[in-house]
Amino acid sequence: MNAPEILAPRQTHSQQPARAVGGAPAAAVALVAIVLGIVLLFVVVLAGVVVLVLAAIACLGFVIVQPNESSVLILFGRYIGTLTQPGPWWVNPFTRFWRVTVSLRVRNFQSERIKVNDASGNPIEIAAVVVWRVTDTARAIFDVEDFEQFVVVQSETAVRHLATMYPYDDYNASAVSLRGNADEVLHSLHAELQARLQTAGIDVLETRLTHLAYAPEIAEVMLRRQQAEAILAARRTMVAGAVGIVQMALADLADSDLVDLDPERKAAMISNLMVVLSGDHAPTPVLNTGSLYT
Repeated sequence: MNAPEILAPRQTHSQQPARAVGGAPAAAVALVAIVLGIVLLFVVVLAGVVVLVLAAIACLGFVIVQPNESSVLILFGRYIGTLTQPGPWWVNPFTRFWRVTVSLRVRNFQSERIKVNDASGNPIEIAAVVVWRVTDTARAIFDVEDFEQFVVVQSETAVRHLATMYPYDDYNASAVSLRGNADEVLHSLHAELQARLQTAGIDVLETRLTHLAYAPEIAEVMLRRQQAEAILAARRTMVAGAVGIVQMALADLADSDLVDLDPERKAAMISNLMVVLSGDHAPTPVLNTGSLYT
């Protein structure tokens, strides 16, 4: 199944590292500036005020990045980079009011049960779980409106599309079905979902179907159909086994010279063995006091 074409945004972005200074050295410099500003207040008031104002502005540049989180930095409407390494950092203080924290943790999305017609036109219920995480923070923030809602909508769309591509059951042995070819179906779902979410800088780690069943209005009919097919398959196996046993019995009798059966007696024995071996119930023995011809 070919992955669908996803419309790209007018302007795409790629994640890039932000320029930052270690938090500890920057904190030491800021502390020295504050102390210097306080001292200057008693000597040169204007210089002291200027130093304190500059120190206060510099303090706005401190940011702490938690493990498996990132901080997207924006300066006057322009993306300037992303901090991904955990720890304290000092960056351009004028990004203070435009910083966006994006979690890089692995997340799960559990879809609702969706009712849709499969490739054969039968209504089915299907649901899936998607394991994903953000790998490109610039795309997640700037290329889509809300990347979490984007995952929800695109996941449900991909699951619906998957259900319409395959039949629920494999009535044709050569056909791929939702129930009979789980690995191939999940591979198709993963490929399509990855193509859809690539726009938002999201990596799909795993996809699994959590629910797959016929819709309630046809479930009973389809159950009877499955039971009939199972009985037919069992009958075929029983008949094939019975034929093999009869052939073996005739071959053993012919090799042993225990009895010489003419074609009519062979036909009678084959008929009796097939009835015994292929029947649903245990056979009832009948004592024959005559012969085949009387």
